[in-house]
Amino acid sequence: MKEILLILLLQLVYVPLFTLRTIFLVKNITALAAILGIVEMLIYVFGLSLVFSGDQSFAAMVVYALGFGIGIIFGTKIEKKLAIGYIIVTVNTQTKNSELVDTLRGSGFGVTLYTGEGRDSSRHRMEILTKRNREEELLAIIEKFEPKAFIISYEPRQFKGGFLLERMKKNARKNSSF
Repeated sequence: MKEILLILLLQLVYVPLFTLRTIFLVKNITALAAILGIVEMLIYVFGLSLVFSGDQSFAAMVVYALGFGIGIIFGTKIEKKLAIGYIIVTVNTQTKNSELVDTLRGSGFGVTLYTGEGRDSSRHRMEILTKRNREEELLAIIEKFEPKAFIISYEPRQFKGGFLLERMKKNARKNSSF
């Protein structure tokens, strides 16, 4: 029974590490991905050796598979909590909502505003680049001021210059002076 519980525990550690390693690779955080990969492989080999040692019980194989599935759920939850990286949120509204723009800027979001032509009237589009861990906060502010806004969010692969990058550099200089 101890072996079965150990197999489950190993999978619940291995799969979230696998998930995080994959995300770090996609986000080009290769050194951390390599370290996680080493730990991940040690756990993987040890877990498989438990499953395939001795009588190779059907229960051990089922627990191994169940642990993998549950580990995917845990890995996803951990990644959502970490919210690594940035998103771009595009907000389309019917009116130029200055109160919304001012509130977003006052909350530290960089907002670029565009005006365009829709089929029936003019449209106003805001582009907002922010850290992923602020996405819920951003969406709540938008919802409060523009509940009918059309919103698209996506992750940029890379970016250069602009408001957010300048602020990050300024904060890094400020923090390094302590």
